[in-house]
Amino acid sequence: MVNFKRLARHHFMPPWAWRRAFPQATVDAIEGAIRAGETTHGGEIRFVIENSLPGILILRGMSGRERAIGMFSNLRVWDTEHNSGVLVYLLLADHDIEIVADRGIAARVDPASWEAIAQTMETAFRQGEFERGALEGIRQISALLAAHFPPSGDNPDELANRPVIVS
Repeated sequence: MVNFKRLARHHFMPPWAWRRAFPQATVDAIEGAIRAGETTHGGEIRFVIENSLPGILILRGMSGRERAIGMFSNLRVWDTEHNSGVLVYLLLADHDIEIVADRGIAARVDPASWEAIAQTMETAFRQGEFERGALEGIRQISALLAAHFPPSGDNPDELANRPVIVS
């Protein structure tokens, strides 16, 4: 069954709406936090902000989680040496935060930990503090990765640190 309210929310979301929550300085701060965090662990973090889904995906009933898993695959977050990639996905039209962890880290961290990080981010976002929420989420993810994947002698930066914006 088609959720017409959701379809309308996605359809009428302006393509520039993400800039209100994530201006250039905030995107730069997220990139810097990812880069700094990755010096403390052997994992990789990708951050994706998507304004809204295309109507056809809404009509098919695609959830934010399904879209996040697709982004995880498309951005090759799974393609790290130790299977320690983590994707943070924000779907602004649905106010949805999804964290997808590769099998190496998912086997060591229970889903409740990822959910707690998403809740922390959501709380800040609801207060309009998008930069604080994003940076705190990255800090918490980095702490989990550092505990389970401490950096080895050779710690290459395997994935881009710049957030991906899908508008």
